[in-house]
Amino acid sequence: MNSQIKIALIDDEQLILEGVKMLLSNEKNISVCLTSSNGPDFIEKLGDLSEDDFPHIALVDVQMQPMNGFELVEVLKEKYPELRIIILSSHYKTSILGYMVKLGVSAFLPKNSDRKTFIDAITMVYKNGVFFTAEDHQMLFTYMNSSAKKKSLFEMEDELSEREKDVVKLICQEYTNNEIGEKLFISPRTVESHRQRILEKIGAKNTVGIVIYAVVNNIYSLDKI
Repeated sequence: MNSQIKIALIDDEQLILEGVKMLLSNEKNISVCLTSSNGPDFIEKLGDLSEDDFPHIALVDVQMQPMNGFELVEVLKEKYPELRIIILSSHYKTSILGYMVKLGVSAFLPKNSDRKTFIDAITMVYKNGVFFTAEDHQMLFTYMNSSAKKKSLFEMEDELSEREKDVVKLICQEYTNNEIGEKLFISPRTVESHRQRILEKIGAKNTVGIVIYAVVNNIYSLDKI
């Protein structure tokens, strides 16, 4: 990987901030460009950054004051939709999965994750926009087996067309717009139009929502992820 992955850290525990920053300092392709101990401060600092210094990924703690991680994610997705977000939490609950997916979070990591999982998550989110742990897989199976949760996760008026389903399958396999276009014999611009229409139909924010939708609706098999 040639590009430098710029990371922002937001956590109200100073030891966590310093520990994560130290862990990432040993990675040649990852740099921490911004740290903050609370949501309002982070939003203010983010607004002062130049385009060159803007982070690719924000690692966000859930339990913070005065703005918790969920509230911060909502603000960030509204103001900076391209900023990819990894949720860090000491409490890993199935009940928050659907909510976080709807907001467009790219990954969910327990704070006790091992170093390899941590680095893998950052790398995969930067490269493909999404990363699932084994715990996430189990949570998804729970959702797949609950019609009520499935309905609340994706309330659709229009079903996806067969071509849109083809695009979804290739998105889940991490193909770029250009690669999808080549496989389906359509232009990258047409692929992008399909992608945007899919997002609008399913009410998701980004790629992670598309993947979850595909899994929940049996368009793409979880064991392939």
